[in-house]
Amino acid sequence: MNDLPDTETSEVVADHSMESTSVAARSAGEQPMSAVQELAPALQDALTGLGNRRHFNETIEYVLQAARPDGGIVLLMVDLDRFKNINDTLGHPVGDALLRVVARRLQQSTRGSELCFRLGGDEFAVLLSKGGDGEVLAARLVDVLSRPYLIEGHVANVGASIGIARADESCITPATLIRHADLALYSAKDAGRHRWHAFAPVMAQRADERRDIEMDLRKALRLGEFKLVYQPQLNIKTHTLTGVEALLRWHHPTRGLVPPDVFIPIAEEVGAIGAIGEWVLRTACREAVDWPGAPRVAVNVSPLQFEDSDRLFAAVEKALSASGLLPSRLEIEITESSLLRKDKRVLETLHKLRALGVRIAMDDFGTGYSSLSQLVAFPFDKIKIDQSFIRGAAALAGGGAVVRAIAALGASLGMATIAEGVETEAQASMVQSDGCTDIQGYLISRPISGSQVTEMMRTFNNESKPEEA
Repeated sequence: MNDLPDTETSEVVADHSMESTSVAARSAGEQPMSAVQELAPALQDALTGLGNRRHFNETIEYVLQAARPDGGIVLLMVDLDRFKNINDTLGHPVGDALLRVVARRLQQSTRGSELCFRLGGDEFAVLLSKGGDGEVLAARLVDVLSRPYLIEGHVANVGASIGIARADESCITPATLIRHADLALYSAKDAGRHRWHAFAPVMAQRADERRDIEMDLRKALRLGEFKLVYQPQLNIKTHTLTGVEALLRWHHPTRGLVPPDVFIPIAEEVGAIGAIGEWVLRTACREAVDWPGAPRVAVNVSPLQFEDSDRLFAAVEKALSASGLLPSRLEIEITESSLLRKDKRVLETLHKLRALGVRIAMDDFGTGYSSLSQLVAFPFDKIKIDQSFIRGAAALAGGGAVVRAIAALGASLGMATIAEGVETEAQASMVQSDGCTDIQGYLISRPISGSQVTEMMRTFNNESKPEEA
């Protein structure tokens, strides 16, 4: 049960010279859960020596057929956290060596009646029988697999997320047991990783709902269910509206208003964000072109849209050309994660957009991997300070110092700073004294339609003659 020293990275493979037949073909009197040492090459993972996916599928089918509904069959699906970073930074040979150590730690943390498998990549499984306590084992594995690894002179830190499912009267087929364990694993990852979750029926309900949303989302654009609303941005010194941020809304015919934080991640996962993002660009430019006072319109661009930078640039060009909107009135908002994906290609695209005349803003600055190097790498026109530093407990516990630091940084680099989430006069006064140039939030207005932007511009700017900034 003790963990092997982290310095041991050589592959440990048991003697597998004994030929083995299919697990499913074993007689009912045999106990396949104790036969881990009898793997034929066809059933063995070549890298780690554990049972492979074929062996896993045959074993789980056999034990479920042989066991009663309450026979104590428990499945743990194990997925490493941050393993991709190891391959990307240290190389695949180091990643392979780490996987072999993970396999040894799994074997040494389990008993003879608990089989370990490598299903592929950084995904493993442990199958328990004879009334094994899945929760206790999962907690132990999260701890053991999260300890540092010393691999070929490199210290590697990865964690583990685990999903647990137990066979019972409602879960007696391999497919159902695997699905339940996978759903529990996804739940553990969504909750922050480095933990285990046991399956609960609500997980299946959420998965079904997500699948339904995904199917409806694929049709939403064609059916015209999306619309844009706009949140105004105010210059504190001049007390004039300088621009608006375009916000996407999905009005589902039966679900009603689906929150963006629900459907945007799904759109990114299913590859629909490109088409949706292009629609947002076209619509925002078309609606903004006739607004009085020539305010800018800011459009958020997903990090995934930068994966096809040529398509993104073409979409911006097309939206501007079709609408007649001057490029200086369009502002593209990107998040810090966009710069972390593929710096060179992203920066090239940003420079091309800047050459076109489009403004670029860094959104939600301070919440991710903020660094001076990111701001120096590209001359942003604006830094948007996340609302978490303006409102609530964070603002009272040092948020003001963060705002002052970002505002001072922006001023030194010639960048405007806009504070998001401003709801009260006190907050507006605070961010103004901290050095912010603009504010955005409910104090000015809740998100409004394009036609309402026209009326608000006239109210704030006294129907000033449009002029370009």
